[in-house]
Amino acid sequence: MSEEKTVRFIVTRQNDPESEPYTEEFELGYRQNMNVISALMEIRRNPVNAEGKATTPIVWDMNCLEEVCGACSMVINGKPRQSCTALVDNLEQPIKLEPMKTFPVVRDLIVDRSHMFDALKKVKAWIPIDGTYDLGPGPRMAENKRQWAYELSKCMTCGVCLEACPNVNDNSDFIGPAAVSQVRLFNAHPTGEMNKSERLEGLMDENGLHNCGNSQNCVQSCPKGIPLTTSIAALNRETTIQSFKNFFGSDK
Repeated sequence: MSEEKTVRFIVTRQNDPESEPYTEEFELGYRQNMNVISALMEIRRNPVNAEGKATTPIVWDMNCLEEVCGACSMVINGKPRQSCTALVDNLEQPIKLEPMKTFPVVRDLIVDRSHMFDALKKVKAWIPIDGTYDLGPGPRMAENKRQWAYELSKCMTCGVCLEACPNVNDNSDFIGPAAVSQVRLFNAHPTGEMNKSERLEGLMDENGLHNCGNSQNCVQSCPKGIPLTTSIAALNRETTIQSFKNFFGSDK
């Protein structure tokens, strides 16, 4: 009788933000088309480690399970990615699961991504319409402009680009590539363009765009294939123009 095929996981765990991380191993029976999320759910149903000892269920974040929400980001075998689309068959064993190191750990594989969301607030990554009355149909966008704007709109704030970026670390408050690309998206919108200068100025402080080292790790790691480095290049030009406008006191 052939031996049952198993899958082995090494999970970096942490009980709370102040405690020290540690690793714990788990072994599961193999199932076809198993992904990392389904493995974590199996461990949650029966939290027993590879030594046969009962333990606490692993804590992680998830929502849509189809690479849309960005919630289940973690480091898998050394690479930041979405765990819902990480198939066990495509991963080298033992499979190592770690929380993203760019963000503070809340518990186990859950991290606090406030840095990224605060960056989006800083650059006003929204269209300022309060919704209290009907403004009628909005201005139309040219089709070619709409197509590349759609590519930028695929961002799901997963944080993978920040995890991959060497300039986002404990010694730097770099705003990160996600917020940079969102500035380009909302400045391209016919209504959002009204706040164009404010967004650009949000990229021009000491933690802004000039802190980018152009490693291009972000565009290589983005699960949605968003052209982040193209946005960075475009906004380098836009912020330079804005700096001249500020110097000469012109809004034109």
